[in-house]
Amino acid sequence: MMSPAALLGRVAPVLACIGLLALWQVASLALKNDSFPTAIEAIRAIPDILGDKESLINILASLRRMALGFGVAVLVSIPLGLLMGRSRGVAAFFNPLLMVIYPVPKAALMPIIMLWLGVGDVTKTLVIFLGVSLPVIYHSFEGAKAVEEKMLWSGAAMGLSPAQRLVRIVLPAALPEILTGCRTGLVLALITMITSEMIARQSGAGNILFNALDMGQYDTVFAMIIIVGAMGICLDAVFERVRARLVRWSEPQFDMPLSFS
Repeated sequence: MMSPAALLGRVAPVLACIGLLALWQVASLALKNDSFPTAIEAIRAIPDILGDKESLINILASLRRMALGFGVAVLVSIPLGLLMGRSRGVAAFFNPLLMVIYPVPKAALMPIIMLWLGVGDVTKTLVIFLGVSLPVIYHSFEGAKAVEEKMLWSGAAMGLSPAQRLVRIVLPAALPEILTGCRTGLVLALITMITSEMIARQSGAGNILFNALDMGQYDTVFAMIIIVGAMGICLDAVFERVRARLVRWSEPQFDMPLSFS
């Protein structure tokens, strides 16, 4: 039988969402503003969006671009971060470049990339790649840097080459930190996806949102916000399940329930 604390942990997110929708409904009814529809009106617009073939194709195209940008960023950023964490020369070379790029909003790069590559999937995917890669590199770097030298010395004594030590010792030891960076990158992938589609308005969920705003369809605007939020929650929940399975060995185990007392 599930304990009250475990039950509360499962129900709490649902209660929080219901509470937010209730607060939204009350605020909308109190303000009586045409540009601020009620939560019920926005929820009623969701089936119309998902039931429209063109809108559904646009949303699926957004997810495809997001998955591609995220996947490429992870494949490139993890090895680079690990190398930076274990090699002073690699870190000294890439660190200044990353520090210059990191503070720049990725949406600010859209006009330049559009001039170079045009308005299309490549441009939007590249912006997602840039948004995701930096946190993954940082967390991979921190995870690799924290690996104990004794483990690497033991690997070298067993005859492992530097590349083998990186794959068989550094990567597993840094995996919890790497997955934390990937989780952050997943959220940023969703944000940059919507932002890029709102700027390069040809297709995608961001394009649906901005077109609805132009036409004064505010219920559709807020419905799209709910859809994007639901996408983020679902993606994060799936990733967290995968992460928990991969690094179960690193999770703290408690013999008694925690409290704030």
